[in-house]
Amino acid sequence: MASTDLSTTRMPPAAAIDAEEAARIRAARREKIGRWLMPLAIMCLALFLWHMICVANEIPPYILPRPWLVMTTLWQDAGILLPALLVTLKITVLSLALAVTGGVGLAILFTQSRWVEMSLFPFAIILQVTPIVAIFPLINIYVDNQTAKLLLCAWIVAFFPILSNTTLGLNSVDRNLLDYFRLNGATRWQTLRHLRLPAAMPYFLGGLKIAGGLALIGAVVAEFVAGAAGQESGLASRIIEAGYRLKIPRLFAALLLISLTGILIFVSLSVISHLILRRWHESAIERDR
Repeated sequence: MASTDLSTTRMPPAAAIDAEEAARIRAARREKIGRWLMPLAIMCLALFLWHMICVANEIPPYILPRPWLVMTTLWQDAGILLPALLVTLKITVLSLALAVTGGVGLAILFTQSRWVEMSLFPFAIILQVTPIVAIFPLINIYVDNQTAKLLLCAWIVAFFPILSNTTLGLNSVDRNLLDYFRLNGATRWQTLRHLRLPAAMPYFLGGLKIAGGLALIGAVVAEFVAGAAGQESGLASRIIEAGYRLKIPRLFAALLLISLTGILIFVSLSVISHLILRRWHESAIERDR
C-alpha cells in the first residue's frame, strides 16, 4: 500500500491568507459604502436633471417647481405641513398596530384549526382585492367618527400582508421537527411557542415591512377618498388644498414629506428585522463573500 508523505503536503502561505482576508475586508467595506453612496449619487443626478429641464424649458413654478424651490417651501411651510404629517403618522401607526394584532392573531387561529382557515381566509382575500374607493361609501354610512373611518381604511390595506405572511410562516415548519415535538408529548401551545412562532418570525417581519408602507399609503388614500379637511387633517388634505390653490411647490413639498416618511418607516422596520434575525437566521447572518 502506498503511503502518503505528510511532509510534502503544501499549505498556503500565511501571507496569501492575509492578502485574501484583506481583499475580502476591502470588498465588504466598498460594498457598505456603495450601498449608501450609489443611491445618493443617482438621486443627485435626478435632481440635477429635474432642475435643468425646468431651466431649459422655462417651466413656471406653478406647473413644475425647481427642486430648490420645493425644499425652500418645505422649510417655510413647516408650520402647516408638519402638524398634518403628525395626523397622517398617527393613522399609519395605529392602523399598522391593529394590522399586526389582528393579522398575527388570526394567523395563529388558522394554524390551530384548518377548518377556520378554510372558512375565513377567502374573506380576507376579498378585503384585500376590493379597492378602498369601492368600500369607503359603506364605511362612510356605518361609521360616524372621521378618525375611525381613516383608521379602518388604512387597516384594510395593511392587514393582509401580515396575515398571509405569518400564516405561511406558521405552516412552513419542518415536518420532522413537528413529529419530534409530537413524539415528546408537546402540547399545541408548546409547539406554537417553541417551534412555529420562531419559524414564522422571518415571514412575519417580511410582511411587516410591506405592511408598514401600505399603512402609510392607506392613510393617505383614505384621506383623499374621505375628503378630510380642517386643522386636524393630514397631508392628503394639504395636497388637495395646494392643488386647488395652484400652490404647486407646497404640493411637491407634501409629496416629499410622504416619501421621506415611507422611507423612514421601511428603514426602521428593516433595522428591527435585522436586529431580531441577525444571530440565527440565514437571511441576516453576514457571510464571507
